[in-house]
Amino acid sequence: MAATKSGRPPGRHRRPAERQATYGEVIAIGEFRALWIGQGLSLLGDQLSRVALSVLVFERTDSPLATASVYALTYLPPIIGGPLLAGLADRHARRRIMLVCDVLRALLVALMAIPGTSFAMLCVLVFCVVLLSAPFSAARAALLPELLTGDRYVAGSALQNMTNQGAQMLGFAAGGFLIMGMGPYRALALDAATYLASALIIVSGVRRRPAPISADENRPSMWTMTRAGARLVFGDPRLRTLVLFAWLCGFYVLPEGIAAPYAGELTRNPQQLSLVTGLLMGAMPTGTVVGAFLFSRYVSPSNRLRSMGWMAMLTCAPLILCAARPPLPVVLLLWFASGLGGAYQLAANAAFVQCVPAERRGQAFGLVQSGLLASQGVGILVGGAAADHLGPEMVVALAGATGLAVAVALAVLWRGSRKEIIERVRAEANS
Repeated sequence: MAATKSGRPPGRHRRPAERQATYGEVIAIGEFRALWIGQGLSLLGDQLSRVALSVLVFERTDSPLATASVYALTYLPPIIGGPLLAGLADRHARRRIMLVCDVLRALLVALMAIPGTSFAMLCVLVFCVVLLSAPFSAARAALLPELLTGDRYVAGSALQNMTNQGAQMLGFAAGGFLIMGMGPYRALALDAATYLASALIIVSGVRRRPAPISADENRPSMWTMTRAGARLVFGDPRLRTLVLFAWLCGFYVLPEGIAAPYAGELTRNPQQLSLVTGLLMGAMPTGTVVGAFLFSRYVSPSNRLRSMGWMAMLTCAPLILCAARPPLPVVLLLWFASGLGGAYQLAANAAFVQCVPAERRGQAFGLVQSGLLASQGVGILVGGAAADHLGPEMVVALAGATGLAVAVALAVLWRGSRKEIIERVRAEANS
């Protein structure tokens, strides 16, 4: 058979190159820009308050379990109310849901910033603030695919992910310095201000849209919607695997929850405790920022989906080396490498959107987000209890080993179900 000048037999053609959206064209969309800036502001305040709470509780109790328990309260509330409250994002206008949640969270965090607030009241307020994040996150996640189509959704998700992780990195790393100067209560007051700023940006930058389910329709109850959403998400093997990929972060986020006790093992100088804690908490987000940029900018849409399993393994494997009790620079490098692998969540999120109807995304995203936060909270709580007996280094290593085993199993499951989604993503990228 004769060959062409390129050396390929005639009749064979390369697949057209998959178009990748740029960050510039995503940022040019005004409504996305408003969501992006508002979310970044509120997250920056959140990370600052998390450092403040961790340092405050550890200094009061000198207990890894107490520190991890308060940190876990920033993840656990969705177990109770998250799945039900997330359905609000499909029953009511999503812009309105975000505004109400921002204002209520600002008020609650302002109460936390009052000096002398009891430990019990602080825990109650933290619980309520995080509970309100469920409908907010569900509304925002469901609105994003309406603003961004095709590979713009992945580029926008990557940009939000990098911004979120950058806010964590800056909030954690700079938090130690700021708290030494301003104190934990002023840090909490700053967090309250960021929620109000987010609400103002959403009011001015996101237009009104009707509720996905019209008021004229026979609306199902919240409980009925929650059950239907659970059947949708967990009844489809592809969606079930993607959800488990998302929840894998319960293993590799655990080190952040015991960063203060881990810092206590790396430095005996009380003056440096908050600084080392902030550096440890910022290492993984820094890795995730770099990984998200590289993954979204230089890997094609279909190859992102193919590499998900390997990337998930990378999130857990480096943590195993913490068992050797390396010095601070090596620990930071290992946690940074773990953060790099976390970029696989971009591909899992894009695949999930492909499989969920638009009118049910609020409930579906809410269920996933609730489980995501719950898995992190449970992991941190268990890790804190174990660190009291085994030490933080060994707990981090065990979390990495267990997570790696789970990631290998998920990679095998994903290999058997990814073909259809890859073809759909490729077609949309080329349209």
